[in-house]
Amino acid sequence: MNLIESIDHTNLPKHLAIIMDGNGRWAKQQGYLRAFGHENGTKSVKEIIKTSAKLGIEYLTLYAFSTENWNRPKLEVQALMKILINSLKKELVTLQENNIRLNAIGNLDKLPKTAQKELLDVMEKTKDNSRLTLTLALSYGSREELVSAVKAISDKVKNNIISIDTIDDSIINEHLYTQNLPDVDLLIRTSGEHRISNFLLWQIAYAELYFTNVLWPDFKDQDLYEAIISYQKRERRFGKTSEQIK
Repeated sequence: MNLIESIDHTNLPKHLAIIMDGNGRWAKQQGYLRAFGHENGTKSVKEIIKTSAKLGIEYLTLYAFSTENWNRPKLEVQALMKILINSLKKELVTLQENNIRLNAIGNLDKLPKTAQKELLDVMEKTKDNSRLTLTLALSYGSREELVSAVKAISDKVKNNIISIDTIDDSIINEHLYTQNLPDVDLLIRTSGEHRISNFLLWQIAYAELYFTNVLWPDFKDQDLYEAIISYQKRERRFGKTSEQIK
């Protein structure tokens, strides 16, 4: 049986998040520089975006560049920014044809001005698309996001805009980069690493985690199907007992 035929389309993750790991190791295995791996990784990005839209997943968030990635060698960072700009330019047509809205989270002010301009341009041109919301986490770090939220909330308490007694999950959500996104249902990490790496720490509180040894440039639609099938075999209890959710 084809893997896609095994998927229950009534039980898809509403919000899928992916840590796209392994580009550098993939390039090293091929005998090339790391930038070659990042370039080839964009092919997997395109395929997974289109496949997610076809399946009916509503939200897809990709960890494209972390706050820690700024510490990588200068030439690699420059290559990543160039790939980002070129990808945004090339994929606008694909986003429009597939009715996909582009969103971005992170400390976007740290991106090069050219990247910021291209990003905002594509976001503006796709803002009315409704089939899938594609979010790129760029210059993103979850701890930085949480610190920013705490500061913003503290400032509102200090200025009597909100009361400390009213602070709850929803108030915190309103001050996160992801304020317009639902919590993550399924988090996938490629390349065999088993860690979260400062990604959506608040938003994955009850997400199902799926780790695969496949390096990101080799991650294709069949690999996504396997992850979703694994997700659908799990019982999501959200702190309750099996009997309570039946």
